[in-house]
Amino acid sequence: MHNADTFAPHYGITTSLGDAPFDAAVEATKRALAGHGFGVLTEIDMKATMKKKLNVDMDEYLILGACNPGYAWQAVGAEAAIGLLLPCNVVVTRQGGEVLVSAVDPRAMFKVIDRPDVAPIADEVHRLLSRAIADVAL
Repeated sequence: MHNADTFAPHYGITTSLGDAPFDAAVEATKRALAGHGFGVLTEIDMKATMKKKLNVDMDEYLILGACNPGYAWQAVGAEAAIGLLLPCNVVVTRQGGEVLVSAVDPRAMFKVIDRPDVAPIADEVHRLLSRAIADVAL
């Protein structure tokens, strides 16, 4: 079983890039996201942060805060507090030598709101994120 099969199986959309170079995987992920209307608003380098704050070593682990402005606008218009769940996080990490790219499943995330009228937005963002993750290629 690949790490991609077990990494966030109930709340993530994941693909494996095998033993790809990490920096190339990050750039490929950003390109794929942009190709589906997502910009990257934030980048959190967990490896560097954990080394600096706790002096611990870990494999590469980068969190990208991705946003599709049109859908974010619709979501905030429907439920102002939905900003607590934005942006959509995308993780590029190395797990056991394998580079994984994983996006949060917005349908799972938006379940906490319990608003059926927001579900179509989550469905559409899920569709776009799924395509973007499938398109990550080196």
